[in-house]
Amino acid sequence: MSIFASAADAAYALVRPIVHATDGEAAHNLTLGALEPLPRARRALTSPILATEFAGLNFPNPVGLAPGFDKDARVAHAMPHFGFGFVEVGTLTPLPQDGNPRPRLFRLVEDGAIINRMGFNNGGQEKAADRIACLRRHGLPVPLGINIGANKDSADRIADYAKGTAAMAPLADYLTVNISSPNTPGLRALQDKGALEALLDGVAATQPVGAAKPVLLKVAPDLEPADIDDIVAVAIDKGLAAVIVSNTTITRPALVSRHAAEAGGLSGAPLADLALQRVRDFHLASGGKVPLVAAGGIASAEQAWERIRAGASLVQIYSAMVYSGPGLAARIAQGLEKLTVRDGFARVSDAVGVGE
Repeated sequence: MSIFASAADAAYALVRPIVHATDGEAAHNLTLGALEPLPRARRALTSPILATEFAGLNFPNPVGLAPGFDKDARVAHAMPHFGFGFVEVGTLTPLPQDGNPRPRLFRLVEDGAIINRMGFNNGGQEKAADRIACLRRHGLPVPLGINIGANKDSADRIADYAKGTAAMAPLADYLTVNISSPNTPGLRALQDKGALEALLDGVAATQPVGAAKPVLLKVAPDLEPADIDDIVAVAIDKGLAAVIVSNTTITRPALVSRHAAEAGGLSGAPLADLALQRVRDFHLASGGKVPLVAAGGIASAEQAWERIRAGASLVQIYSAMVYSGPGLAARIAQGLEKLTVRDGFARVSDAVGVGE
């Protein structure tokens, strides 16, 4: 584990009681403020076992930072210090927006979970583009994904995704189309086949000429089998690079926290089983033809390994860091290396979709 990751975990263990006594969103903003002055990472955690080729890109390791942590691309430069093999920023909308009223982020400590109803709060794509352009000039040792969304009050949400593609694709290694947040009313309707086809056509039409970037689609876990079949068919037809499975859930398994009844998307430990099943469902529905990225409830190398064996080439984490500290990515990556060797594979990528 890197010196940064080890030191950060040690510091987090000391301050965690104070952090968890603070409002969740305030604590998150303090964390970003602490990370922003860190020097730019120049190297990534990698090895011949962990290195993964995916969507035409080279990933030092398959453990990524999920969007939502660094909405406005303030700390992407520092995250490889903590073991991340790729970083995804956003969700970014064409225009700045404040998001939903506070409070809108809740820790469910007893459940190892988070409920959020942030509502795509961000400073807009123009400001983020300036930061990302600066980051690109100085370099980043891991792939950078940019997650785009639609403004809440937009009259044409499909057009918003086209605008986002035009603005952000030239700066991204890959682009994620997020149509699965439960906190923007009506957004998940874009997962319907006809709307999804129109949206992806708009995205394709506004890609950089001669330099199109891989497009990933982020979906909800709250899907019926027919929805999965439709999304797989569209993904294959439109040549999507991958599907990210999954965003937060609006379902509520048994929870014990006093915040259990809060509205919003649930993430963290209670999402793990559902998100794992959805990876299996998408892998089966596509016959392995649609590459997958797994997110939702991953808190250990063993859970990441389950997703990989179920069909995911990459994994993303966020909520678990709230409880396990910023060194979690490094611990998962190093654990994956050991599990790969244990199970007789030469590389972690060799185990993708090879069920246990």
